[in-house]
Order: sequence, then structure tokens, then C-alpha cells
Amino acid sequence: MKNTVLHKADSRGHADHGWLNAHHSFSFGSWFNPNRVQFGALRVLNDDTIAAGMGFGTHGHDNMEIITIPLEGDLAHKDSMGNTETIKTGDIQVMSAGTGVQHSEFNPNDDMRTKLFQIWLFPNKQNVTPRYQQITLDNSLQKNDFAQILSPNVDDEGVWIHQDAWFYLSDFDAKFSKELTLKKEGNGFYIMNIEGEIEVDGEKLETRDAIGISNASEIEIKATKNSKFLVMEIPMKN
Repeated sequence: MKNTVLHKADSRGHADHGWLNAHHSFSFGSWFNPNRVQFGALRVLNDDTIAAGMGFGTHGHDNMEIITIPLEGDLAHKDSMGNTETIKTGDIQVMSAGTGVQHSEFNPNDDMRTKLFQIWLFPNKQNVTPRYQQITLDNSLQKNDFAQILSPNVDDEGVWIHQDAWFYLSDFDAKFSKELTLKKEGNGFYIMNIEGEIEVDGEKLETRDAIGISNASEIEIKATKNSKFLVMEIPMKN
């Protein structure tokens, strides 16, 4: 039987630090909700707005797949692997923390904010050698389609991670609908509506609403307004 969990935008955790305005889909920092710890292998989905010239100082991670998707502005990244990069809107970055990595993230602009999703997935392999990958996406592929931006496969479209997960970004016109089928049996879907209004199997999602669906081999997404959204296919066991 299909299982569904609806996460309305205003049900998320919220922390306003002045320089950082963050919304947490799952328990994070000082916000803890026992019913919102994870969705399968999905542990963190943070919706962050970083003020001009501000950011996160050097800090560490291990044994986590960390995906960053800028939605507005830029993010300067520096890590202990020797990477010094700027991630721009339209890019996607992944860092496999593995045995351990230190990094910092800053908004390099002094006149504009940066908005981004940062997503953490539990890996399917422990203590891997840390790695970094960043690519620029072809936004035209998202128009009325599911544009794959992440997978477990090195040679597949998008970035790759140490987990049997697939991510898609979509930009649907109003009244357009399309079905998406699971890549791997036993996985689930988690859909975050970035902007606009969509229906997922008949359930309405407004801006920043999300829905998790498991025990379903496919879903149908219909845009009731022009909409952009992120679909994550994720193992339900990690």
C-alpha cells in the first residue's frame, strides 16, 4: 500500500541567525522533531538564505553525501581536498565526505543574497575517500521533463554519489503533467516544490511544500501553475 507524508512549508523548522535564514525539512541544529528525522536515506534538506558577504566558517563532515543546489546567487567553496570553487545558480555540487573533510562556504557577493538547498544523504559505503564534483546544468532539459541531475553512476547524467539515488529538476508549464517511474525497487520519492503549484498523485503542493511517497512504483506530477520542483528518488533503507 502506498504511503504518503505531507510536509507543508510552514511546518519546517526555522532559524534566523541574521546572516543566515534557514528552513529545515528534517531535524537539524536546535530544531528537533521526532517525526521529522529523515525520509529513508534523506537526512537533511535545508533551504538556506545567506546574506551578502556572509557564510559558514570551516567545519567538518564525515560519512555523508552532501549535495548543494544554488537557487539564487553564488556560493564560494573551499575544502581540505584543495578545491577552491564558486558554485553559481544553475550548478550542482556534491561532496562525498567519507573518511572526513573540512570545508567553508561563503556568499562572495557584497550586494546580493544567496539562496540554496543543501541536502545530506546517508551513503551506501562507509569511509570512502572524500571527493568533490561540480557541474553546470542544462536548464533547457528541465522544461516539461524530469532532467536527471544526480545518480549512482559515474557515466550517467548529472553528478554521482555513493547511494542508489536519482535526483531530477523540472520546470513545468501550467496544466502539463508527466509520470515518473522508480529506477530501483524499494526506493521512495521525495518531492520539494520550489515555486508555483503542483499536484503529486492528486495532492496539492504550493511553494516550498514537500511530499514523501513510498511503496509506489511511479508517480504523476501535474502543474496547476508554472512550477519548478525537485524530485529525489531515495532508498527507504539506509
